[in-house]
Amino acid sequence: MLRSANITKVEATAYRVPTDAPESDGTFEWQATTIVVVEIAAEGQRGLGYSYTDAAAAALVRDTLAKLLQGRDALAIPARWRDLLGAVRNIGRPGLAATAISALDTALWDLKAKLYGVPLAQLLGPARPEVPVYGSGGFTSYAIPMLEKQLAGWAAQGIRRVKMKVGRDPAADVARVRAARAAIGAATELFVDANGAYERKQALVLAAEFAGLGVSWFEEPVSSDDLAGLRLLRDRGPGGMSISAGEYGYDETYFRRMLEAGAVDVLQADATRCCGFTGLVAAAALCRAFHVPLSTHCAPALHAHAGCALPEICHLEYFHDHVRIEAMLFEGAPVPVKGAIRPADRPGLGLELRRADAERFRI
Repeated sequence: MLRSANITKVEATAYRVPTDAPESDGTFEWQATTIVVVEIAAEGQRGLGYSYTDAAAAALVRDTLAKLLQGRDALAIPARWRDLLGAVRNIGRPGLAATAISALDTALWDLKAKLYGVPLAQLLGPARPEVPVYGSGGFTSYAIPMLEKQLAGWAAQGIRRVKMKVGRDPAADVARVRAARAAIGAATELFVDANGAYERKQALVLAAEFAGLGVSWFEEPVSSDDLAGLRLLRDRGPGGMSISAGEYGYDETYFRRMLEAGAVDVLQADATRCCGFTGLVAAAALCRAFHVPLSTHCAPALHAHAGCALPEICHLEYFHDHVRIEAMLFEGAPVPVKGAIRPADRPGLGLELRRADAERFRI
């Protein structure tokens, strides 16, 4: 059995991919998304990882973090993770540094699984063969016909949960949610995501309105920094409606504080932000300790194997923007069947960068 594998090369490249239409949520607007792709080579194999972040993360990898990996053992992921965290102490771990480490950590896990010739879910230890997803999009920039078409399309594909954005124009939100419900029918669960756009009492009023339309998930009704506000919504909101947040967690301390505050019914975490699969496993352990389910945020092709390996994960976000990008840039990006993703039975993540296709988006 292979006992060590010295890293010979670390590469990082940033790509900026335009959206297929203007996109916005309750607090932000964008027309392109940047993805930083990292590749790490050892023993004739190349591990692939990535993060949705700024192109500056690629420079941080190349100029500062890559030298900590060169010549080191790729199989000793906890040691490599510790070294990377130590290197950003004075830079600051949350934010850009965490996304750079996330891309490196996911590449190390992909590489390790490839070196052992097994899918990543098998290396982690599978809990199930597939993981449910929810369709995610319904941007506030969409006119109602486009919103209805997107959400109804996912429902027709057998995806039993769909999510839409709210909060940009609160006065119009109930009508938009009503249109979405009519489009998807009664059998499909409807989620809403305000991205922290509402005030506390405003969110309580709208939660009651949304509950009347069968909304079962209210994501970031107030800012994720407002733990007391989230707890208020969780305690006083309608029965049967889960309050969720956590996508901006960059370390386990963030997740622990949110759980200790009793702020969420479902914690969210994103391996492209929380320092990779190593950080995601830590978040899952916290969820186990607090008896709270975990849902992964965005990047479905990256999260598929972890979703099958970590029993705390209840579902993955099948986010429209990232689904497009992953299908365009990576061979092997998984597609849901009957509302669930089953990772490819190939070593590692089962993804390969489509270099020729990606080149036109390179920064």
